[in-house]
Amino acid sequence: MLSTLRRALRRTLGALACCVAGVAAAQALVNEPIRPLPVKAVGDPARIALGERLFQDPRFSRESTYSCASCHQLRRGGADGKAISPGANGKPARFNTPTVYNSSFNFRQTWTGRYSGVEQLLDHVIGKPAVFADNWDVVAARLTRDEALAAQFKDVYGDALRPAYVRDALDQYLRSLVTPSRFDRYLRGEAGAITAEEERGYLRFKSFGCAACHQGINLGGNLFQKLGAMREMPGQETSGADLGRYHETGRNIDRHVFRVPGLRNVALTAPYFHDGSVATLDQAVELMFKYQLGRTASQQDKELIVRFLHTLSGEKLVPAASPGASP
Repeated sequence: MLSTLRRALRRTLGALACCVAGVAAAQALVNEPIRPLPVKAVGDPARIALGERLFQDPRFSRESTYSCASCHQLRRGGADGKAISPGANGKPARFNTPTVYNSSFNFRQTWTGRYSGVEQLLDHVIGKPAVFADNWDVVAARLTRDEALAAQFKDVYGDALRPAYVRDALDQYLRSLVTPSRFDRYLRGEAGAITAEEERGYLRFKSFGCAACHQGINLGGNLFQKLGAMREMPGQETSGADLGRYHETGRNIDRHVFRVPGLRNVALTAPYFHDGSVATLDQAVELMFKYQLGRTASQQDKELIVRFLHTLSGEKLVPAASPGASP
C-alpha cells in the first residue's frame, strides 16, 4: 500500500515538474520584441469563403480582366514576384506589390501609409478607374447578374447582394490570411521549433538592432522609417516613388520615408524594397546593414540572420507554383 502511494506521489510530482518547466519555457519568451500570430484567424467561415471567391473575380476590374489575385498571388507569398506590376492600361504601378498575408496587422496600408486600414484600402482600390470598376455600386451591379453568386450572398447575409456586403466579405477574407510559422511556435516556448542556427540568427537579428524597426506581431508594418537612415542610398531620386511618404504629406522630413514592411513570409516575396530593385534576401540584408543600420557584420552573421528570416514563412501557405505554371 505504501509503495503504491509513493509511486503515485512520484508521478504527480513528475507531472507538476513538467508543467512548471513548460510554463517557464513559455514565459522566457514573453518579453521578446516580436509577438506570435494567433494560431487561427477570427471570422465568419461563410463570409471568408465568399470573400475568397470575390478576391479571384475579374469582374472587379473595368474590363473584367484583372482580379485582386492577379497581383496578390497566394502561391507567390501574397505578392506577384515582379519588381513593379503592370497596370490594366499598360502603365506600370508606382510601387512594388506588397503581400496581402497578415496585412491586417499593419497600422497603415501601402508603402506610403496612405490608408489606415483594410476597408479604407479596399475603397481606394475599387475606386481606381485606371484598373478597377470606379465604385462599389458598379461592382455590385455586375455581380448581381450572376444568379449563383447572388444566391450565395443571400445565404450568407440573409439579404440581397449589396455593396456593403461585398466590402465586408473581402475584408473578412483578407483578415483571415494569417500565416503562423515555426517561429511563432518557438515564441510560444516549443522546444525544437527552430534549429540552433536559426535561433542564433534571431539573436543576431536582435543584437544588431534589426528588431528596432522589424518588431511587433508582423515584424514591421507598425511605424515609418527613412530608407537610408544612416547613409544615403545610392541612386535615390529627388522625385517619383523614391520620395515615399512625401507624396502624402508634402513635408521635407518625409522624403524617402516609407512604412516599414513586415517580414513575415519575406523569403517568398522577392524582389524587395519599394521599387523591387533588390533581387535576393541575402542582398537585402547586406544593404540594410550598410544603409539602414550603418554597421558591418561578418558573412556568417548575415547568413544566420537569413536563416532566421526563413523561419517566418507560414506553415500552411498555398503551395508555391511549379516553374512555368500559371498563378
